[in-house]
Amino acid sequence: MDLFSIISSITFLAAVFAYFNTRFLKLPFTIGLMVMALIFTIVLLIFGSFIPDLLSEAKAVVHELDFKSLLLDVMLSFLLFAGALHTKLDLLKVNRGPILMLATLGVLLSALLVGYAMYYLLILFNYPVDLIYCFLFGSLIAPTDPIAVLGILKQIGAPKNLETKIVGESLFNDGVGVVVFLVLLSIAREGLDQISAIDIATLFAEEIIGGVLLGFAFGYVAFKLMRSIDNYETEVIITIALVMGVYSLASYLHFSGPLAVVVAGLLVGNKSPDEAWSKTSQLYIDKFWELLDVFLNAILFVLIGLEMLIVELNGFYLLIGFIAIPIGLAARYIAVSGPVLIFKKHLNFAPKTAFLLTWGGLRGGISIALALSLDEYMQRELFLTTTYVVVVFSIIVQGLSIGKVYKKVLASEAS
Repeated sequence: MDLFSIISSITFLAAVFAYFNTRFLKLPFTIGLMVMALIFTIVLLIFGSFIPDLLSEAKAVVHELDFKSLLLDVMLSFLLFAGALHTKLDLLKVNRGPILMLATLGVLLSALLVGYAMYYLLILFNYPVDLIYCFLFGSLIAPTDPIAVLGILKQIGAPKNLETKIVGESLFNDGVGVVVFLVLLSIAREGLDQISAIDIATLFAEEIIGGVLLGFAFGYVAFKLMRSIDNYETEVIITIALVMGVYSLASYLHFSGPLAVVVAGLLVGNKSPDEAWSKTSQLYIDKFWELLDVFLNAILFVLIGLEMLIVELNGFYLLIGFIAIPIGLAARYIAVSGPVLIFKKHLNFAPKTAFLLTWGGLRGGISIALALSLDEYMQRELFLTTTYVVVVFSIIVQGLSIGKVYKKVLASEAS
């Protein structure tokens, strides 16, 4: 099947699932799509046991689509830019301290805690795995995805500062998490004795600082270009070119593409409405990126459901995946508690912010894409299955319950 036919099929499924969810299930949009995709995949697996050719062809299509490349090389840049474009910088500035700590030290601490816990857990099960591979799993499970939970928080009227922390952390920890993963992947492939501490620090600095500076430079140029004209068609095209250009150049220069796109989006989204865009331009640009965000997320969450077809449904791997759920939650709670305690006196935090950040820190497609990047000898199948279990639990269980959890916390604080 050619690429256009595959994308057409996925889009068709997304439209059908979206209709049934909107008409009958009435779940939050992205969660509903994933639930429908999971049900569809389970039915396909059942029918595939009777019609092996059908299952083989479905698996071949999913393999051919290459989820990892599609998400990391194409979709991620647009999703991050759309999120950054509509994020207000003044709110981020107020919460810059905890957001910066959560997206850097929080990610690192979470990755280390999960890595060590998985290392000793696997020893306990007489299935020893090198510590560096466990750290790789910790780093790929550390980034959080705000997409599903934000809509729910808005529906229940969650405090704006809580939304800001979740969005701000997620926008930046995606970039930092990918950098940490890539550094650990290089160490795992080349050996720790082949890479010095200076090499690691240089790689971190190059990826993070280079990405931030590149995103700022490109975002500023795009802003200046749009300020010199008043034509919404051209301005929409400039924003698209900005995303594609800065992400591609960042990848070529070995800078962090996700961070470059986030910085460019924040700059354009905060300066342009007042200084560059007319009301018409702002309307069209906002609506274009909102619709593109919705469409790409629909495709992404359908693909997450369909990825079950290529996940090794091994009983032991599934058991480790279920045990990894509380490990990941405990590690995240520890990682976010520090910044919350440090800044609690200076900032107006919502009640039990650490707990809400933990339960609202959903894992998403990035974790699965990074797991697919592992080499076979790095226990790829074990960690892919484990990651998939954690992601599915995170999106469905945490995503569907965060509203009730928040209301309960609020009610307990009010009484």
